[in-house]
Amino acid sequence: MKYYSTNGQAPMADLKKAVVKGLAEDRGLYMPERINKLPKAFFDDMPEMKFQDIAYNVASAFFGEDVDLDALKDLVYDTLQFDCPVVKVKENIYALELFHGPTLAFKDVGARFMARLLQYFIRMEGQHEMVNVLVATSGDTGSAVANGFLGVDGIHVYVLYPKGKVSPIQECQFTTLGQNITAIEVDGVFDDCQRLVKSAFMDEELNQRMKLTSANSINVARFLPQAFYYFNAYARMKALGKADQFVMCVPSGNFGNICAALFGHAMGLPVKRFIAANNANDIFYKYLLTGKYEPKPSVQTLANAMDVGDPSNFARIYDLYGKSHERITSLISGATYNDEQIRQTMRQCYDETGYILDPHGACGYQALVDGLQEGEVGVFCETAHPAKFKEKVDEILGIDVEIPDRLAAFMRGEKKSVPMTKDFNDFKKYLKKFGHLK
Repeated sequence: MKYYSTNGQAPMADLKKAVVKGLAEDRGLYMPERINKLPKAFFDDMPEMKFQDIAYNVASAFFGEDVDLDALKDLVYDTLQFDCPVVKVKENIYALELFHGPTLAFKDVGARFMARLLQYFIRMEGQHEMVNVLVATSGDTGSAVANGFLGVDGIHVYVLYPKGKVSPIQECQFTTLGQNITAIEVDGVFDDCQRLVKSAFMDEELNQRMKLTSANSINVARFLPQAFYYFNAYARMKALGKADQFVMCVPSGNFGNICAALFGHAMGLPVKRFIAANNANDIFYKYLLTGKYEPKPSVQTLANAMDVGDPSNFARIYDLYGKSHERITSLISGATYNDEQIRQTMRQCYDETGYILDPHGACGYQALVDGLQEGEVGVFCETAHPAKFKEKVDEILGIDVEIPDRLAAFMRGEKKSVPMTKDFNDFKKYLKKFGHLK
């Protein structure tokens, strides 16, 4: 399989280059040259299949031409050592719980998969150079990537996060690890962190001195495996006899998660339509309404992992549908909620059903409450365990959310981070001094 750039000015790449480079030379995102359809028999058999078996079939269609199938199977089964159940919240609305992995957030699958795939290519090459992984985070990406790559030989991870704009528990999950993980606390917002990462990839001097890649959803190995979730959701809903008018709602920030779902749809996944649920950072929502994509600085919200003012993966969605606003809006609708609406949703859902939403899942849940049509059944992604946002959830609901043991263990660690301005020259100096050189 070959991969092209969404900007159309870079040479084609194979999977190894797309994973190792992360970003194409023209600053575009890599896209597969084709999307393989899965056979009808697979969809018929899915309700009887385990999550791992479903995921292996999907991964084979994505990566089977470039990765030894036995190695790919080991990689998938190693990644998915947990399930992602579908839970009924109220009539015709279900939660796809994506928080049963190591860091209790949906990004665990993509991060773990990418770490193992990158390691696979390093071993295939017999490479001895250290790979420097740069990742910007608005919340859960940093913890998922840090824990997915922790202790992986030949790789050092630098997590860039906005100072004071991630939850205390999220921060603990990537600032207390040590080993091959370095946390960099940027005096700015998420978009500044993302800009620093992209600028590093485009800097000729840095790339001559260091082997750099990204573990954000701009990397094909990070976002594509998230499609596993949506095939699993369909299988579970089909087993319940609820898959005929199936609507999928995805809380969206950088749009990697819903982008993976849309790739699944292009492979034949029979989802009727999609809803992208935004917080107050409503750039995509406004695009759906107007046809104009107008990035703007992100604003800080309760649902901090979605605080993105220029979602990278919009470029992939735009490319996937031939840059057609009509095609995009025929399949995807949007919703946007401010902080007070998120609070009201969390309270109302808890009072009516007893289900505890985190602020991100609340956007997805409310979008289904507002947007489901007659005869439809909706599934929203509950993207992180509510305990990851304990202070907010406790205050809003007046409860004491229990902290799972694995989160409590992170909180007992000692924070170690590197303070950084949002000036790229400062970040470049740091990498030249402390990064792993070729």
